[in-house]
Amino acid sequence: MGALVNALPQLLIFLARHAPKFLAFGVLTGLLLPPLADFMRPALAPAIFASLVLALLRMNFSDIVGQLRHPLRLALFTTFGLFICPVGMAVLVAALGLPVGLGAGLVLMAASAPIMSAPAFALMLGLDAAFTIAVVVLNHILLPFTLPVMALWLLGLDLQISLGAFMGRLGFMIGGGFALAIIIKRWIITPQQLARHSAHVDGLMVICLVVIAISIMAGVTEFFLARPTFALLTVAAAFIANAGLQAAGALIFLPAGRKLAFTAGHMAGNCNMALILAVLADKAQTEVVIFFALAQLPMYMLPIVATRIYRRLL
Repeated sequence: MGALVNALPQLLIFLARHAPKFLAFGVLTGLLLPPLADFMRPALAPAIFASLVLALLRMNFSDIVGQLRHPLRLALFTTFGLFICPVGMAVLVAALGLPVGLGAGLVLMAASAPIMSAPAFALMLGLDAAFTIAVVVLNHILLPFTLPVMALWLLGLDLQISLGAFMGRLGFMIGGGFALAIIIKRWIITPQQLARHSAHVDGLMVICLVVIAISIMAGVTEFFLARPTFALLTVAAAFIANAGLQAAGALIFLPAGRKLAFTAGHMAGNCNMALILAVLADKAQTEVVIFFALAQLPMYMLPIVATRIYRRLL
């Protein structure tokens, strides 16, 4: 037992260094081992909340102050990510005549904020982590107000939940994560300790993300076997939507330089769907849940390819 405890810090560092591979392994494990995914399903919401808190702990909020010198960048990405993307996706979904559940999942994906682990991915991929931190914090603060309105009013999605309940659940999840992270930073762990153990925090975040990747796949394999055509369409739509949003975000920010463009693209394509799933709980349609689960495939697998592309082009 003592040897395991002593080896834990090195294990966390190892997980942090090889995060993309472990995340891809986790999401495939959930598909290939349905009993394990079913067993871990109750851990989904706690893991989502824990990853939110860990991500906030890793963020240096002073970086946000520096980014405020460029408010146009933040405003541009926020407008693009929280408003233009979902409206554009809704128009595209309607034009293609996609199934209702798949269409709702795609619009909700486009309307969500970037994943909370985006700063960690930015560090791993050599992107602009400071800009990522500012965008992630700002967009998650706004998300309880923008996403329910976009989903329930402007886009007319039927999520079987009222606007007030949706806002309340989302605000409670995000607000609780921010509150706990602030308490830990202010009274439990000093900035020096956080800096010294940053790799360990990243390793813990990888564990949380792997738990999410496995547990979110509960029921997906059975659904895949029962409705293979819809499942394959969902996988294809998830990869195309992720890559398409990344390309659109990168093109918009290309005048600001490749690094910022790739950073914006990565955030635009990798959206926090797990948070929405945790908030909707039993209110989400089965097809929406399946989309959110299968959409983890490009989110966790594309960074392996993106790492090589970014290194070559940057």
